[in-house]
Amino acid sequence: MSEEQQQEVALEEKTVTRDLVINSHASEVDIALLEDNILVELHREKTNNQFAVGDVYLGKVKKILPGLNAAFVDVGYPKEAFLHYLDLGMQASSLIKYKKQVVAGDDVAMDKLKLEPDLPKNGKIGDWLAVGDLLPVQIAKEPIHTKGPRITAEISFAGRYLVLVPFSNRISVSQKIRSSEERNRLRRLIQSIKPANYGVIIRTVAEGKKVADLDADLRSLISKWEQCTIEMKKMTNFGKMVSEMDQTSVMLRDLLNESFNNIHVNDEKLYEEIQNNIKAFAPKKAEIVQLYKGKDPIFDFYNVTKQIKGFFGRVVTIKNGVYLIIEHTEAMHVIDVNSGHRLNKENSQEDNAFEVNVMAAKEIARQLRLRDMGGIIIVDFIDMHEAKHRKELFDVLVEAMSHDRAKHNILPATKFGLIQITRQRVRPETEVQVQEKCPVCDGEGKIRPAILFIDEIENHLKYLLVDQNENHLTLQVHPFIYSYLCIDGLFSIRRKWMKKYGKKFKVQSMPEFHMLQYNFQNANGDDIKL
Repeated sequence: MSEEQQQEVALEEKTVTRDLVINSHASEVDIALLEDNILVELHREKTNNQFAVGDVYLGKVKKILPGLNAAFVDVGYPKEAFLHYLDLGMQASSLIKYKKQVVAGDDVAMDKLKLEPDLPKNGKIGDWLAVGDLLPVQIAKEPIHTKGPRITAEISFAGRYLVLVPFSNRISVSQKIRSSEERNRLRRLIQSIKPANYGVIIRTVAEGKKVADLDADLRSLISKWEQCTIEMKKMTNFGKMVSEMDQTSVMLRDLLNESFNNIHVNDEKLYEEIQNNIKAFAPKKAEIVQLYKGKDPIFDFYNVTKQIKGFFGRVVTIKNGVYLIIEHTEAMHVIDVNSGHRLNKENSQEDNAFEVNVMAAKEIARQLRLRDMGGIIIVDFIDMHEAKHRKELFDVLVEAMSHDRAKHNILPATKFGLIQITRQRVRPETEVQVQEKCPVCDGEGKIRPAILFIDEIENHLKYLLVDQNENHLTLQVHPFIYSYLCIDGLFSIRRKWMKKYGKKFKVQSMPEFHMLQYNFQNANGDDIKL
């Protein structure tokens, strides 16, 4: 990107406002993250989700797979969980030894435990596990489609400032903390307060924090591991030992450092819980939590429902007629970029392609966050012949995805205009059904969402009046829609549109049309195909 573009991006980042809107149902909690009132993330947490990322189980080994160097482990899910040798962790032998001592009833103190040597990198899982063994494991990936959970025996607990790793003595500092002086200060502080045989990863938000804050976070995480030990003593079969925080609390824990302007929630119990959580680690921000008491659904009031209907689905429309087609397969996701019918006639084909691709790249980065798409993503951009344009497009996409908290990797564009992305997937992709039942055929066919109907008419109207310079245009609609557009005379929506686009047009009531049917005719009375 040019220096001017970088300055614009930096300016945008400084002025971004972030709001969290939380919609609590009986069976789930919907969490919407808005940046400048634009929906960028949508999370749906089932209140009865028994296999969330971070939950710790005592699993029972059901099958050893030497060919895959892995094991299937029963944690209570209908499909057995998958554990690869590399997911055992370097200190699996210490974990296995600790578990045996706890189950035998020995009083084991973590700081007195003698750690075993690290597992060899090229070892065999059958050398360490056998069918019937009980092993503490943690959910690394939730069940997705036909697959069971992916688990790890390298257990860790994430807090506000720290991540605790039992059976390790290593202290790591987030690479985003650049100051060497601050990194050394944090290492010394943690070294002075942590017990032996606990490793610690210092998170970015710990920068500048006092020892009291870090110590409180550390003690809270150690108590989680101690709770695992207590549960392990009681259990004779597989089952859950410790639950991760619910997703609402996890998002607040991980995102609050980005300075939310407001948090709106429609459930009083959840409102109090969030306020208490914030007071614990950010007392000055407690007033940003607001309990919504309006009559309209909270997502409708904050314009989230309309955005969900518009941004999900197979076709995603961007401004100026550019649109994406998003297809999903078992192996990967494929995104096709289309320029539509509205291009700048003054630009060359190469410049038009580059302009469309840049718009699409920014929207694609948002779509990946919004849908939480993971795995392999192939993007088919419009072909560009100039290498500098392909390089600039790659830079734009990298910058747009820099705000994505999920781990990802982007490869440069090929000469065919393809860009490959891999993105971490730990939960099922967020899917929203955006099509609605047709009021005429009662679900036999599909239509555009009704909430977007008037916007769709206006977009086509603008294209015909402004871009195509149509004169004496006639819009044909159902009588109910005619009343909606033309009621109030001088202050009607039709009058506003004529003033907005500087041209007159007629609206004609068509009783034979169904509710959401419309049509445009030119001056000769011929139908205009869009």
